[in-house]
This record gives sequence, structure tokens and C-alpha cells, in this order.
Amino acid sequence: MLSIGIVGLPNVGKSTLFNALTEKAVSAENYPFCTIDPAVGVVSVADVRLDKLSKFSNSVKTIPTAIEFVDIAGLVKGAHSGEGLGNKFLSNIREVDAIIEMVRIFEDDEVVHIDGKISPMDDIEIINLELIMADFQTVTKRIANLEKDIKKGPSVDGKKAVSEKNILVKIEKALDDGQLVSSLELSVDEMGIIKGLHLLTMKPILYVFNKKMGGKNLDEMDDSRWEEVEQFLNKSNSKWVKIDAQIEHELKDLPEDERKDYKQTLGGSCDDIDYLIRKGYELLDLITYFTTGEDESRAWTVKKNSTAPEAGRAIHNDFKDKFIKADVINWQDLLKAGSRGEAREKGLIRLEGKEYIVQDGDVIEFKI
Repeated sequence: MLSIGIVGLPNVGKSTLFNALTEKAVSAENYPFCTIDPAVGVVSVADVRLDKLSKFSNSVKTIPTAIEFVDIAGLVKGAHSGEGLGNKFLSNIREVDAIIEMVRIFEDDEVVHIDGKISPMDDIEIINLELIMADFQTVTKRIANLEKDIKKGPSVDGKKAVSEKNILVKIEKALDDGQLVSSLELSVDEMGIIKGLHLLTMKPILYVFNKKMGGKNLDEMDDSRWEEVEQFLNKSNSKWVKIDAQIEHELKDLPEDERKDYKQTLGGSCDDIDYLIRKGYELLDLITYFTTGEDESRAWTVKKNSTAPEAGRAIHNDFKDKFIKADVINWQDLLKAGSRGEAREKGLIRLEGKEYIVQDGDVIEFKI
């Protein structure tokens, strides 16, 4: 199961967001490999397609796909050199697949900001600089170790070391210039070479801007501090959402329709928890395919461009190793047909082989 770590400075709403997210937590029994940890929430991804397929098949069980969200130790300046809980912070980030950077954009004298002022761009720069400095240490240390292999001469190991060093020197310069490694154009081979370093700034980032509905929000005040953030987001082509973490947390026990009504009375423009979860799903470059029947309808998570055998591995390793063929139909086509039998008669169910690239919304029946 893929995971997203939530990071941020103190008093920006990070833990409040985590608590709101975990209201969407799913039963661990359906996800046997998930971590049992109070700072980890296995959160379902709302999907109307799954609900319709479950109703179509009269399924006994409906199991959504899920993502792990991890509430990572708070960050302070100097985390890369061990300040505060720096070492724990950085080791936890290495273990996740993507990062949510929680940034506060509302003013409130009763909620003190660690720096005594609200400056979202400063917050972003502090967090990103700590990630960059940590990566800089990793890269420079690796380059020093490679020098030993290079000195051995033109051996196989020596040639590999020269190739890796050339890539790392390029990355080292970018980090020294304050760039995230994810902003560099690296080839597939280069990505493969540096993969083992688990660089923090290679991880995709979703910026989550914490608002206070009815409060003094920078994006609603024609404030230059928000304009600065917008310029950064556009220039870096970053993914982002706005949310009121406190409201989401307070309303988590209300039915969904009542939540919407209450939010409307508060005014303001915010995304909701389900939207944030879907954005996290997109951030990880994931798609969903489905299996459906009387016993169970279930959504499965796979990376984009996965072949049918690779997608089958989400269910069980045998589905990849023993894959023969798969019956595939788009979820809408199945519903429109009215039944599997009717869909088969109309030629809507295709028999696909090992080279088939699974599409978002496919309903698949594997043959092994």
C-alpha cells in the first residue's frame, strides 16, 4: 500500500488534518499488509463507480481502495542537522511515497505561528530547504564513497561509479542552487541509478493550504503574500488544495449532506477531505480497476501504465506469475449492458493478454 506523509511547521493544522482524515479510516482486516501505528491512518478513497458496481452485482461486501496517511513528527529549522526531532522527521519521510506540505494561510492572534507571523511562502521555503539540505548531505556522502571505486581504475565497478558520479554531481549542483530533484529532467536510466538513495526531494509533493472559514484568509484578502504563493505554484506546476482542517475535523461525525449544508452557512471556498484524498491518489500516479460479483465488489490500486499481470499482483502474486488471459470491460459499458451475459453478447467484454495496459475504470476478471 502506498503512503503519503503529512509534514509542516508547528501550529499549522497538521495533526488536525490527520485526525479529520482518519475518520475515513477503513478496516485493517481488508488490508493485511498495512502498518498498525497510531500515527498511520489507512484511508478509503471515495469512488462512486465502486458503489454503482456493488449495487449492480448485489455484492455482500464493498471494499474501496485505500492510501496510508502518516502524521510525521513536526519540523523545525535545522532538521537536516538533527535539530528538534530532525532525524526522526527525515527517516519517516524516507519511508513514504509522497509528501503533503501543510501550510497555514489564515491570521488568528489566538493561534500562534512559530515565527510570529503568517508567511506561507516562508513556510514552504523552510520545509523544502530542510529536504534539500538532507538530500545534499546524502548525495555528497555518496559521491565521496564513489571516489574510492573510481580510484580502482577501469574496472566494471569503476565505470559504474564514474557514471553514477556524473549524475550525482549534476544533482548536487541543482540542490546547491535550491532546486528539488523532482524538478530536474532525468532519463529513465538516471532515475534507476539514483533510486536507491531514496532522495526526499524526488518525492511528489501536494501543498495543502489550511484556511479558517469566516476568518482572515490571505487568499480572500487580495494579499501579496498569497499572490507570491500563487506565482510559486504556477512556476513549479505544483499540485495543491485549500482546506479548513478544523472544520473537517469538527464535522467528521455528521452525515455528508449535513456537512455540506453547514459549510455553506460559514461561507468561504474550501475543498473537502474526499477531494484531498483523491488529489493524493493522483499525486501517486495511481489508477483504479475493479472486480465485482455477488460476494464482493472491490477497487484495486495500481500505477498508471501497468500491464494486466502487474495489475493482477495487487490481488495476489500468483495473478502475475500464472496469468493467462483476462476478461476486461469498462465499468460504464458493464452497467449499460445490464448484465455480464448481455455485455458478452454485444462484444463489450474483451479477452486481453499479458501486454494489455490496464485503464482507469476497467472491470477485470483474471484467468490463471
